[in-house]
Amino acid sequence: MISHHPFAESMRPRDLDSVFGHESLLDHGKPLQRLIASGRFQALILWGPPGTGKTTLARIIGASSTLEFVAMSAVEDGVKQIREQINRSKIRMNHGESGLLVFMDEVHRLNKAQQDVLLPALEEGSIRFIGATTENPSFSVNSAVLSRCLVFPLKSLGTTALEAIIRASLSTPKSPHFGRTMENPLIDHIARISDGDARQALTLVDLILTSFSGEKTEVGLDEALPLLPELMQKYSPTGDDKYDLISALIKSIRASKVDAAVYYLARMVEVGEDPKYLARRLVISASEDIGNASPTALIMANSCLQSVAQIGYPEARIILSQTVCYLASCPKSNRSYLAISEAQKAVKQWGSVGVPLHLRNAPTQLLKDLGHGQNYIYAHDRPDEAKAQEYLPEDLKGLEFYHPSDKGAEPGLAKNLAHFGGKKNLT
Repeated sequence: MISHHPFAESMRPRDLDSVFGHESLLDHGKPLQRLIASGRFQALILWGPPGTGKTTLARIIGASSTLEFVAMSAVEDGVKQIREQINRSKIRMNHGESGLLVFMDEVHRLNKAQQDVLLPALEEGSIRFIGATTENPSFSVNSAVLSRCLVFPLKSLGTTALEAIIRASLSTPKSPHFGRTMENPLIDHIARISDGDARQALTLVDLILTSFSGEKTEVGLDEALPLLPELMQKYSPTGDDKYDLISALIKSIRASKVDAAVYYLARMVEVGEDPKYLARRLVISASEDIGNASPTALIMANSCLQSVAQIGYPEARIILSQTVCYLASCPKSNRSYLAISEAQKAVKQWGSVGVPLHLRNAPTQLLKDLGHGQNYIYAHDRPDEAKAQEYLPEDLKGLEFYHPSDKGAEPGLAKNLAHFGGKKNLT
């Protein structure tokens, strides 16, 4: 009998022993396995990229539960349908029956107001709940709902797990491709281009074997390659993918790991990230992480920002790469960043301390009569006397915020400051 279900759906595991890639959660004695075995949970959220097994795990949990399992999707079901299931669960419980285990797929698609409908039910325990989301629940799930849930992150599946899934799909008698095989290089290639997504991997397996149906029992890499797409990265322009990658890029520059920095840049360029966004982050890095150790870094980064705004892709990638390589290769100092941070702490601690009278502006005779600008020493005319004059407010006298490092150009700046009376020592 021909199945009308997609191949990936028909191969969905029915028990934990058939789930690959989440051993840290599902091996015997691990957190999620213990919860599933005990059945003593109130609310769970499964968070991970597409194709990592969120819906599969929810169904396995439902099948092992004594409660009636109700599968819902935020794409199709809204507040009305959720309330109906909550009321149905309450009625069952009032009649001495067990309540419902409600699974809400794509829970992040419910807005925060819609998610509020779950609160009373979770609070009083009138339903058990499992939510699945591809978006970071810290941002996509109502904080009151989130506080009542245990969150289990599911990582993208590694190539080893995907290879095991592919082989299992060929070796199980329920598979429409049972008895057929793929050469190991082809299985390895599919696992790599599927980008951690089991659904994508199984879809490619089905595509290949269906294309060669009736021709041969084993398919190799060379003959299958024309059917396979290029690797498509998972990337959310507003989600964790973007911010994890830009974080990795900036931290690689900070640590002078140029190859890693260019790799993360390439990841973002490949998915079409706005080159101006990338360039703006490089400008920040040039000042925060390199600073006065190499003052030309900020000039370079600003030039990059101006250039990519005028040029755009595909050539903007070259300018971005040049700038990333330069910044990663520069000596590093965060002392300017630390200086403003420490100065802001002083502002918060001491409040609006008065500016010394000799530094105040005196545009009117009244202000001059009040002492504004009196005894100010013009440093160009009397540099030695200006060195001895105090510029910080009296209460902050002697505080230092900028401490030059011994990297790059900063030793020269420290020497200048010492000469001018700044008394800066290298640290």
